[in-house]
Amino acid sequence: MTQKLGYFRESPSQTAGPYVHIGLIPNQAGFEIFDKNFSGVVAPPGTPGEHIVIEGRVTDGSGATIKDVLLETWQADHAGNYATRAPRDGEFRGWGRTGSNFETGLYQFETIKPGPIAAYAGRPAMAPHISFWIVARGINIGLQTRMYFSDEAAANAADPVLKAVELAERRKTLVAERSTRDGKTVYTFNIVVQGDNETVFFDI
Repeated sequence: MTQKLGYFRESPSQTAGPYVHIGLIPNQAGFEIFDKNFSGVVAPPGTPGEHIVIEGRVTDGSGATIKDVLLETWQADHAGNYATRAPRDGEFRGWGRTGSNFETGLYQFETIKPGPIAAYAGRPAMAPHISFWIVARGINIGLQTRMYFSDEAAANAADPVLKAVELAERRKTLVAERSTRDGKTVYTFNIVVQGDNETVFFDI
């Protein structure tokens, strides 16, 4: 006999954690099960371009730091080319994965600053940016956002995605501040998942 859909109960909802680290970055969770572990080092020494550090914290609606968050990034190289469109620069893969520090909640990526993205295949030109994907327990669906650079004001003003964010105050949540520390260029990008100053997320 055919079972009617109305007889099925809704499956319980499930968040992305707390076991997401074991499956995606097991070495950080204390499990050495992969021959090659992914990391936040996107651009090793020798990669062409300006080497930078991206760091920050992810906070919840109460302002508390989420200390078991996992983040992935996807970006173009120094010339504005994605790995899918042009040969890669050496070991630069354009993609990174790391988790926040379990004690401090700080995450870090070592990479290069991407170049502006030229228009192609009917898509408009875009300012230099890095795409982020964020998951953690308490988050049912991975959050998608972008990070832009504070020292690219002119390019940011013309970027079609930033321009689509109507309020200027909301656009600021996508812009990382540049500073220098110990001779390294550091961009601070804090992500707020809910509440005041909530980061702009994209439904893609």
